Amino acid sequence: MKLASLIFTLAIAGLAAQAADSKVAAEAINAFGLDLYRTQSGSEGNLLLSPYSIESALAMTYAGAAGDTRTEMQRVLHFPGDDSTVHASFKALALELAEYKARSMEWAKQSKEIGGPSTPIEFNLANRLFAQRGYPLRPAFLSLVKESYAAPVEEMDFRKSPEPSRVAINRWVEGETKNRISDLIPRELITPGTRLVLVNALYLRVPWEKQFIESATQKERFLVPGKDRVEVRTMRDTSLLGYAKHEGYQILTRTYYGNVLQFVIVLPDSPTGLADTEHALTAKSLQECIDLEYHKVILHLPKFRIAPPTVRLGLALIQLGMKTAFDEPHGSANFDRMAPRKPDDYLAISEVVHKTYLALDEKGTEAAAATAVVMAPGGAPREEQPIEIRVDRPFFFAIQHVQSGACLFLGRVTDPR
Repeated sequence: MKLASLIFTLAIAGLAAQAADSKVAAEAINAFGLDLYRTQSGSEGNLLLSPYSIESALAMTYAGAAGDTRTEMQRVLHFPGDDSTVHASFKALALELAEYKARSMEWAKQSKEIGGPSTPIEFNLANRLFAQRGYPLRPAFLSLVKESYAAPVEEMDFRKSPEPSRVAINRWVEGETKNRISDLIPRELITPGTRLVLVNALYLRVPWEKQFIESATQKERFLVPGKDRVEVRTMRDTSLLGYAKHEGYQILTRTYYGNVLQFVIVLPDSPTGLADTEHALTAKSLQECIDLEYHKVILHLPKFRIAPPTVRLGLALIQLGMKTAFDEPHGSANFDRMAPRKPDDYLAISEVVHKTYLALDEKGTEAAAATAVVMAPGGAPREEQPIEIRVDRPFFFAIQHVQSGACLFLGRVTDPR
């Protein structure tokens, strides 16, 4: 499809979905993301989650929930009462991000013609259902996830070939994330009893609106908890950034190409203040990051790369209150809107797994994430003196969609090496 046709198609789709508000999804993503982040933040070291990926996979699962299971998932996922609003909002957010990708291709083409940067953003969002061949999933459920999440169904033979099925799902994830997410689903998680796996894959590569000059990068000190200050490769730049000072911490935002996404830095005032800062953050404070005033800032920002292993989120989700979805107590899971529920044959979530990757350097950011839900029976700038900000201590960060406020990624850096 030619670029002009693609943009036209996206525009028509956007008009059709204009009644939907992507901020409904954004508010839920940010609130749930912080809740889940705090269940993981007790561990030491760097941390990275994609609340957008996790919430997307669970939103598809929620489409099949009924009764108490639906009520619990709605509360934990911070969804409003109207299901149609939820699914329409996720569709609207996906369309806005897809339109950004299409427009960036045109911007890059125009920029190249005048000798400017010519690298468009890369963005891929993919959803898919891997279902046991012949399992009676409800047509209305399949239609909803296809329409709202562009999620087709691929039949598998979990009963006879659980391990080849796992390998095939992981290979699909690798392809959708340019091989940045490998082995999402660990061995033995897919069993002959598996009936359905709902998967979201997300890949993003986006250049800065103003790239850092590589020759300005040099080693500077960074305080790693429990250690002396270490030398890390640190980028340096003076530019207009979104900036706000709060009690105990500062917030900065630096835009990516096209001003549709931004990198958010939440820097504690104290070298030991990250835990208090994490506790102080709310979904509202993340939303407010899209409207910060611009100030002239001398920024020292370390380069870093985070690639954590697969994390299992089932226990954390149960602790947040999503119990019956995992069939606790036994017999309580209700996904009747997904597949007919029988006393001796019904679906429940057996595990939710998540894996992420993020690398940040002078040119921009590359990030990827994947989530699998495994189911089995049972303002204007102004002239001023620059503010110098040294990001030389542990900090919280996010990659945020400016229009909706949705955080595609959340994390922290305690050791950028």
